[in-house]
This record gives sequence, structure tokens and C-alpha cells, in this order.
Amino acid sequence: MEKTEQELRVQLAACYRIFDHMGWAEMIYNHITVKLPGNDHHFLMNPYGLHYSEVTASNLVKVDIDGNIVEETEYSVNPAGIVIHTAIHAARPDVGCITHTHTTAGMAVACSENGLRNDNFYSALLHNRVAYHDFEGITVIDDEKPRLVANMGNKGLLILRNHGLLACGRTIPEAFMNQWSLERSCQIQVACDASGQAIIPVPDEVLKKSEKLMSMQAQGQPAGELEFAAFTRIIDKIDPSYKD
Repeated sequence: MEKTEQELRVQLAACYRIFDHMGWAEMIYNHITVKLPGNDHHFLMNPYGLHYSEVTASNLVKVDIDGNIVEETEYSVNPAGIVIHTAIHAARPDVGCITHTHTTAGMAVACSENGLRNDNFYSALLHNRVAYHDFEGITVIDDEKPRLVANMGNKGLLILRNHGLLACGRTIPEAFMNQWSLERSCQIQVACDASGQAIIPVPDEVLKKSEKLMSMQAQGQPAGELEFAAFTRIIDKIDPSYKD
């Protein structure tokens, strides 16, 4: 069943708090958005200037597909977030939620020439699911939108070269799970490279089998519900003010 706007507000605010708990917050920057039900093509995003730990259901900002704020608020929104999220939400009706991070491991892989290798447990599961977009500077110019969308294609994961990670999902929990899988893949790759040891490659037949299994899973119900619920219970114990 489609969630109401208030339910999505609470769930998205919880997602911001979870990202902070995971150490994925980046000062007052980065953004997570969720598309609202209805035909207005509105979505919610974080108020510019607040840390993720300060985001609540009521202070999330509602914007339209062109990035205009459509309800009264004391806050503005991050111009870079507007360009990225309006581009993808407009081009991908299958995407309900978009997450974007600047984690150390994610940026390290984004800065590496070969990007993410499919040679650890998690990255093998992402075989042929990750797209790449070249760095064009701060993403505040609409001219970049067509190239961003073209490079992403129909994939749900995007590595912004020299920049960071982006994940999509049909739901907030699915986007969270995709972001976690991509982040975990990058963490393990960075740790392996730091060890100085030779890396054991994953055979092509195993990668193909993993891709097939993950494709079958993607055609079913959105993933991440149990994982997201578990982390929501954790932040409920820490600080349930995100529901306000």
C-alpha cells in the first residue's frame, strides 16, 4: 500500500538519523529524497543548514520537480541536491528514494581510476548494477542533468567519480539497503588495498550467477524492510525526536 505523506516524512526523517548513526553524515551537506504520492511530482528533502541529527518529519522541505519549494518553510534547500535529485526523479519514475553520501571509503573508490572492483562478497552482488558519472565540479548547473541521467541509465547505483556514492530504491528501505551494500563494498575494497596483499579474483561464472540471482530478487518486493526497521528501533532508543 502507498504510504501517506506523513508516514513518508517520519520514515525519511528516520533515514537521516540512521545515516548519522552509521557515520554517513557530511557536515550540513548531502541529501536523501523521497517522492510523494500523487501526480504533483513533489518530493521531500532535508533543510539546508541542518545536520542530519536535526532533521525531523516536520522540518523536511517539500519541493517540485523543478526544485521550487512548494510550501511555507523557514528553510532553503541545497542547490547541488536539487540538480541531482530533480534530474533523477524526473527521468526515473521507478525511483522512489535517492540517497547520496561523501563517505571516506566511498570517495576513495570514486577517486580510483578503476572504480569498484567485483572482488569481495558485497561488490560481487553488485556486478553490472553500478553506473559511473564523470566529475564536472559542484553539481549546481542544470546543463549537467542530461549527462547524469544518461550515464545512470536504468541502474540503481551510481558512483560519481571524484565525488561520492548515490543509490536509488523504490522505497526508502530499499534505497538504504542499496546504499549500505555499495558503501560496504567500498569499505572492504579500501581495506583490502591497504593490506598490500594480492586480491583473490571472483570467477566470471560466479559474478554472472550473482547478477542473475540479484536480478530475480529485484523483480520482487522492495528489499531492506527488515534491515531498515532494525535500525529504526536503534535510533528510537537513542532519540525519537525525528518523529516530531
